Amino acid sequence: MSYRKLGRTSSQRKALLRDLTTDLIINERIVTTEARAKEVRSTTEKMITLGKRGDLHARRQAAAFMRNEIADVREENEEIVVETALQKLFNDVAPRYAERNGGYTRILKTEPRRGDAAKMVILELV
Repeated sequence: MSYRKLGRTSSQRKALLRDLTTDLIINERIVTTEARAKEVRSTTEKMITLGKRGDLHARRQAAAFMRNEIADVREENEEIVVETALQKLFNDVAPRYAERNGGYTRILKTEPRRGDAAKMVILELV
């Protein structure tokens, strides 16, 4: 098998990866364990590649994987604009990497977690 099981059943693992991928796209930086970060890196890079394609099929594929969460609420011209994680992926994040062929994320190692000494990392978008 070419993936980590992360000590979870397949449905729990899929939910964890969906949540962490969506959170990484919304916040552009998350703190998690090293094993989780290495798995989330692959799913995030696939989502950004779909965002770079930008067609309807890619948008539907990304929507099938990502959570429907609110990424940003702002006011423009006296109107309240609500942006979801999917809209942020296709409108903000993917155009940033238009000239880049992969390698959209970076893993920075930090100190071990207090309690169980798990290897902690910061996973962020480049």
